[in-house]
Amino acid sequence: MKLCRFDDNKIGVVRDDGVHDVTEIVNELPQVRYPYPMGDQLIANLDRLRPKMESLADKAKPKPVAAVKFLSPVANPTKVIGTPTNYRAHIAEMSVMRQATPTLRNFGSLEEAGLFLKANSSLVGMSEGVAVRFPDRRTDHEAELGIVFGKKVTDISVDKAFDCVAGYSMALDMVVRGPEDRSFRKSIDTYSLLGPWLVTKDEIKDADALEFYLTVNGEERQKANTKDMIMDCANQIAWASRFYTLWPGDVLMTGTPSGVGRVQPGDKMHFVMEGIGEVDIPIRAHK
Repeated sequence: MKLCRFDDNKIGVVRDDGVHDVTEIVNELPQVRYPYPMGDQLIANLDRLRPKMESLADKAKPKPVAAVKFLSPVANPTKVIGTPTNYRAHIAEMSVMRQATPTLRNFGSLEEAGLFLKANSSLVGMSEGVAVRFPDRRTDHEAELGIVFGKKVTDISVDKAFDCVAGYSMALDMVVRGPEDRSFRKSIDTYSLLGPWLVTKDEIKDADALEFYLTVNGEERQKANTKDMIMDCANQIAWASRFYTLWPGDVLMTGTPSGVGRVQPGDKMHFVMEGIGEVDIPIRAHK
């Protein structure tokens, strides 16, 4: 199933080129009171609610994919986790960039650098696009696979890592270049993008073998396969769970390949990922 949030916080099931409104499903979510539970309640209850969502989708007249505004498929993650330097070609690319820009920080190997966090307030949908801040500095795109967790877990083993996965999305880890801490520069509003929908785990045969590419104004920038990752998905999940409790709706961005580059207001990114879909992402100026 392809699950989305669209337009004015509606819930949809995507089939072929149509979005079927199943917003009625929110009436089946647990009634909660303050203090509200951690995590995204729709994602936490996805397995239980999926049959009814499919039934609602059967009855709903589809709206063309091109006619809707896609929000992040996850509304309430507790955190967005990033995996740095997870493609060898990107490591080499960043080494060259640091020689030209000595103020850029060197974080060492993946294990030395560790995972990092992006503010959940930076998370938006693909249709919402990127609002570039600091036009005098580089804002770069970083295309990658996003993993969305569906269960509360901690200290999960590598062999059971996928048990806690709800599904997958395309992700963009935007960054403004500079000498400050990585999380600081990657947590700007709109600098974490997810979508255009969540594809449930059962529809992706192998998350470690997905082709993807990104273009900017028609020019190919990034092209890779998740099989090229230095640390595969299961090991990333297990590693993250040793440091954090993973809650339903939390997002893991699995790292970006070479080809990162600058975007500026007026640009349009086009992102395609095998098994998930394709989407245009507009770039605008902040304010």
